[in-house]
Amino acid sequence: MKIVFMGTPDYAAGALEALIKDGHEITAVVTQPDKPKGRSKELQFPPVKECALRHGIPVFQPVRIKRPEAVAELAKYPADVFVVAAFGQILSQEILDMPKYGSINIHASLLPKYRGASPIQHVIIDGEAVTGVTIMQMDAGIDTGDMLYKKEIAIADDDTFETLHDKLTVLGGEAIVEALRLLETGGLKPEKQNEAESSHVSLIDKSMGKMDFSKPAAVLDRLVRGMNPWPSAYTVYKGKQMKIWRAKPLAKSADLAAASVAGNTAAKPGEIVAVGKDFFDVATGDGVLRILELQLEGKKRMNAHDFLLGVKVQCGEMLGEA
Repeated sequence: MKIVFMGTPDYAAGALEALIKDGHEITAVVTQPDKPKGRSKELQFPPVKECALRHGIPVFQPVRIKRPEAVAELAKYPADVFVVAAFGQILSQEILDMPKYGSINIHASLLPKYRGASPIQHVIIDGEAVTGVTIMQMDAGIDTGDMLYKKEIAIADDDTFETLHDKLTVLGGEAIVEALRLLETGGLKPEKQNEAESSHVSLIDKSMGKMDFSKPAAVLDRLVRGMNPWPSAYTVYKGKQMKIWRAKPLAKSADLAAASVAGNTAAKPGEIVAVGKDFFDVATGDGVLRILELQLEGKKRMNAHDFLLGVKVQCGEMLGEA
């Protein structure tokens, strides 16, 4: 098929590679403008642009895709279908209707739940057991179009945003290739989304990573994993911000024994209740959270063992207090 591909980050680049490998003709790639990065402010190409240039595909980077001049430029590229994955701009109905088969989206969750910009983080934070990819016929709404094809994947107990993102990148490439084969043969059956089952997730904000130790250890563990590698879950230790990169919830029945403080049922949420060679344990609203990897303000990221070699952490100290 002739395809105009629209996308920006690594997640989208994975799907673009899969389409190229499957033999589709990508007549153009549409992506966000280059952005300055770091102190040097040197312009950085979006991952999708880098992929397109490696394969000699024309790249179009409109500031606003809905402007008349951008729509006119887009119309120059022949396409049977527009394939969209995390593009970052809203398409007008005029654009959606341009190709023969319209525009289809590779959404990183199982719709209708988790519409919006950050489904991967939220399925971890919310404790879902399964997620996946939905190939969707796009309409004027945000992730509201008919569902065309789905592929599921289990969420592992140790999955972070980064690891799950990488798994869904591969799954998204597989799903779009399989869906397009069915689209050409008329084998896709559109399914309306059940609005009663829908939910919308907004962009992740740094403030969402603040840890509230009155919550259960299992909930805090999911927050840590969902915020890794960006923007990170964080707390405060001795007046300095401490990012928590890896933790493990201990079951309530075993938490005090594992923390070597048997009988100390009065531990306050946020209180350090045990210190080992390669961990320290923190009381929560339900259970104990074992801290395994962290980063103190002004220091590099390190495992708890290395941190404890240089910092004397003691039972009774608090996390979360300024």
